[in-house]
Amino acid sequence: MAIKGFDYAAFSKNLTDQAKDIVPAEFNENQKQFVINTLFNLSSMAGKALAEDKDNNFNAEQAMLITQIIAEWSFHKSVDLIRSGIPQQYWDPIMQKIAYTIFEIAQQTFKQNLPQDQILQLIEHHVKKAYDDSIKELKDRNLISESLMEQAQKQSNIDTMMQEMQDNQEVQPPPQAQAQPAAPNSAPAGAKNAPPVPAKGGAPAGPVDMSKPIEKYKPPKLLKLVAVALLLKRVTDDRVQSILNHFEQDDAGTVLRYMYVDNLEEKVDPSVTMRVLEDIGKNLPSATEVNTNLLVERVKATASMMDRQKLESMVQLERPNVRRFVFNALEGEFYKMPPRVAAVIASHLEHSV
Repeated sequence: MAIKGFDYAAFSKNLTDQAKDIVPAEFNENQKQFVINTLFNLSSMAGKALAEDKDNNFNAEQAMLITQIIAEWSFHKSVDLIRSGIPQQYWDPIMQKIAYTIFEIAQQTFKQNLPQDQILQLIEHHVKKAYDDSIKELKDRNLISESLMEQAQKQSNIDTMMQEMQDNQEVQPPPQAQAQPAAPNSAPAGAKNAPPVPAKGGAPAGPVDMSKPIEKYKPPKLLKLVAVALLLKRVTDDRVQSILNHFEQDDAGTVLRYMYVDNLEEKVDPSVTMRVLEDIGKNLPSATEVNTNLLVERVKATASMMDRQKLESMVQLERPNVRRFVFNALEGEFYKMPPRVAAVIASHLEHSV
């Protein structure tokens, strides 16, 4: 075990055992087993990955907290899926996507040493987004109806449970939740004999008062980081992580904080942002070479998965420029054409495999 004091198998089993008695009573045996098995499997996989991780140097407390967060959200979102009416064959893929999202965001935010309440807030944001996006994808693929999508997206076991706890005066939520990692023999982060509750995060702890617009006199570097945050809000989570890995630790943390400020676009002077982005663009190396190299590699990777005769047959009736692009790429060269056109050709080939 790479992390001293972190027995992920025992910890995951302990969390699972405590959850067995708090699965909603109205669930049938199959539904109860789904909740329990999902919590155990996803927390175990996360715990094992953390225990064997030789790069991030997480300590036992951090590993336990990440594992616990995954276990707790696995509990709540699996309950939401069951109550949503979504067919069972779609439950596992959705839960796996949610767990992967938590794992990636948790690793990134812990590496950046963000405050714990902010980490919890960011994770909650991404859990909800991953859940809603997964449901919407089912609807877009005509696998569920729009009414079922809306019903599923309204589900929130964590909010329901917290409301019940307040109504029963069992737990008074603090102004800003400060979850503590559970010890191997303790309950998850919730009241004893109550469902585990991922703590609701407080407001982002940015270095600037975000209730006011960011103006021209703000430090130039901060403006650049805010501009990057605005761009990354439109990028997928896995790309965000890979991009921020190239930033200094403090800078990456600042970008993350601003990414999740509500209505950030309205709080930043657009003209200032555009000038900042232009300055960033002037100092970046040309992206054309990188993009064309990637397109060549995409074509080569796709071609390696199909028979040469099939490939030649596919492009035989295409225009000469298309054929030249494909066969030049197989030789490691980019045939000069607009990169956007080349990207369309590469995508077409990938979808033909």
